[in-house]
Amino acid sequence: MRAAAVQLNSTDDTARNLATADRLTRTAAADGAALVVLPEKWTVLGSGSDLRAGAQPLDGAAIAWARETARELGIDLVAGSIAERVEGRDKLANTSVHVGPDGEVQAVYRKIHMFDVEIEGTVYRESETEEPGNEIVVSRTADGVELGLSVCYDLRFPELYRILAVRGARVIAIPSAFTLATTRDHWPTLVRARAIENQAFVVAANQIGEHPPHHRSGGRSMIVDPWGVVLAQAPDEECVITADLDLERQERIRTELPSLANRRPAAYRWPEEVRA
Repeated sequence: MRAAAVQLNSTDDTARNLATADRLTRTAAADGAALVVLPEKWTVLGSGSDLRAGAQPLDGAAIAWARETARELGIDLVAGSIAERVEGRDKLANTSVHVGPDGEVQAVYRKIHMFDVEIEGTVYRESETEEPGNEIVVSRTADGVELGLSVCYDLRFPELYRILAVRGARVIAIPSAFTLATTRDHWPTLVRARAIENQAFVVAANQIGEHPPHHRSGGRSMIVDPWGVVLAQAPDEECVITADLDLERQERIRTELPSLANRRPAAYRWPEEVRA
């Protein structure tokens, strides 16, 4: 299966973001990609007010485009994540949607871990405008390949990825907007670690460049195989990368180095204070 990661420089200009996503998704499909992953908040990326202004429900224009495009191109499309306006709630959700080649929504995942941090003096408080999801989601491509869904900051929580793998995920999508500093120092290591630990392919589509209000993302979108080999990595520009996912090689890796099968769940006990 050929997979693609689309790297964007999204801003508060939703029309421009959508046009670029459309162009690069079509480029990926023309190159033979059957699975295409867009980055986090590909429809709008900016301040909290920008996100609120550009938020959409799941039956809005962004997911309508994703459904029409996936159907037209005959691809599985992970529509990165969008700022989702949820009826009856004050806060938004950071929501990833998997659409199949029939144009139907196959799965919806709402980001579990909120990005409430300080990086090199810049404070991020995702929880001020968004609320976390609480459901771990494994979907399935049209070819029957199990697809784990996650978003950006989730990458730092290996428990999530282990559960995705135990539930059968063979490919894991990570739409992201990793900061420039954390892309430079952490991103390649974390992406490869999640692939190696879970013997899964990882398709990690990152944002690149500056977004309002003066935040920067680091790019370097990656596709990594279950051995940790980087199959493709993006340059520092808006672009698409593709790679062939050798599922038979994955089976050999999981058979010859059966770390997933050798797990001992009965011995893994969280300390009580951690449970709380």
